[in-house]
Amino acid sequence: MPDETAPTDATPDPAPAGSRSPSSVLGALGCGCVALLVVPVVVLVVLLSGGLSGSTDFPRTAPEKMADRAFQRSQEAYDLMGFTRTVRPGVEKIGVSTENTLSSGYCYDGGLLGLEDKTVDGAYRMSHSWALDHVPANQAVSGLRRLHRQLKDDGWEVTSYREGGKSKSWDLYVQRDDGSERMSFIWYPDREYFTGGTSVPCAYDPEWESGDTGLPGDDQSPPALGPAQRKK
Repeated sequence: MPDETAPTDATPDPAPAGSRSPSSVLGALGCGCVALLVVPVVVLVVLLSGGLSGSTDFPRTAPEKMADRAFQRSQEAYDLMGFTRTVRPGVEKIGVSTENTLSSGYCYDGGLLGLEDKTVDGAYRMSHSWALDHVPANQAVSGLRRLHRQLKDDGWEVTSYREGGKSKSWDLYVQRDDGSERMSFIWYPDREYFTGGTSVPCAYDPEWESGDTGLPGDDQSPPALGPAQRKK
């Protein structure tokens, strides 16, 4: 950065005693303004280098382990609801039939101060979705209320809970670890249809290599969901 220098004349006028020359005042102001501009820039650079561009410090965990973690969260909720039916893997018609599926999603680096997200190569986020048809009100209402209380006691943050009545849906949304792990539950009384979903934190696939295609974990399939999966 160029130095700030006061202009000089061949025969400068003397300044009155006890005062400062205009050139020295301007020089002081110039240095002060430059300093005020430099400090925020330096602070910004330091903050960016400190990781505000987004966290990608994901654990190196195999997709099958994260898939099992997501499924077990759903299994625990399924048990708390008191369901006894066995739901086989797969889905015939989303929103109508039973469902028991795993899926893998992208993870993002947060971008520069969160302004531009980019996918992180080799990282993935596993999710598990399940659904039951023919769920009557007496089972859905009591089960959701019990699930709501238990998840709060277990340390989950309830981000939304609504008892919709006879016509509107009943919703329960929870999260923990700053939202990196989430669960959602919805019951539609008009259709007697219940859905649940779990999303676990992002992770790196230890076997992923540069140039690999596809998304880690997109080939995972869950076991059957039901009483047979309960721990003894």
